[in-house]
Amino acid sequence: QVQLVESGGGLVQAGGSLRLSCAASGRTFSGYTMAWFRRTPGLEREFVAGITWRGDNTDSVKGRFTVSRDNAKNTVFLQMNSLKPEDTAVYYCAARRLLAIATTSDGYDYWGQGTQVTVSS
Repeated sequence: QVQLVESGGGLVQAGGSLRLSCAASGRTFSGYTMAWFRRTPGLEREFVAGITWRGDNTDSVKGRFTVSRDNAKNTVFLQMNSLKPEDTAVYYCAARRLLAIATTSDGYDYWGQGTQVTVSS
């Protein structure tokens, strides 16, 4: 089992930045591929970014969001810059044992409880 706890969400004005963190506990964190998803009311969870244990990463928000991880601290981060009101959502951290980054939510085995990000215009 892997337990995931997100933090760092909050209210920010458009154009601002936030850094989300996801602390993992349980199994060996370094062996897991991690991802960030987000969900707005009425919609499915949307892939935001993912990163493998060795640091290969991909994201769907080019140029504004950056995913990174610190295996020594069992933590994955999502740096979000130039935030827009449409980025408002609950952001979730997810983990999977396979190496490849999955971009759909059914590809992940473990989830955090989510952290709210609200961007005001």
